[in-house]
Amino acid sequence: MATTEECRAALDKLSDHMRSAEGDVRSAAELDRSVSCHITDLDVTFAGRMADGRIDVRETLAGPPREKAEIRLAMTGDDLVALVAGELNFARAWGSGRVKLEAGLRDLFRLRKLL
Repeated sequence: MATTEECRAALDKLSDHMRSAEGDVRSAAELDRSVSCHITDLDVTFAGRMADGRIDVRETLAGPPREKAEIRLAMTGDDLVALVAGELNFARAWGSGRVKLEAGLRDLFRLRKLL
C-alpha cells in the first residue's frame, strides 16, 4: 500500500509532467481550477489548485474533502502511483470505477486531452 508521502510525490511528478507537456495536453493542463484528490485507502485528501500547467497542493487533510473542489479525484494510493508511473491506463481505471473523476462538463471535455 502506497504511503501518504508516496502519493504526494506522485502528485508532484504528475504536476511536473503537466508543466512539460505541449500542444493540446498543455492547453488542457492550463485550466485554473480548485482540485482535490482523495486517497481512499489512506483516507487522506490533497487539496490545492491547478493553474499555470501545474498542480499546487496546498493542504493535506485527514478524511474526505472538506470543500467541493471544481475538479475532484478519488482513488487508492496504489492506483495514483501506478497512474503517474504509466502502469495503469486512466481511461480503463475510470471506466471500471477504480478512479473517480468529477468536474463540470466543460472541464471534463478539456481534461480528456490529458488522458
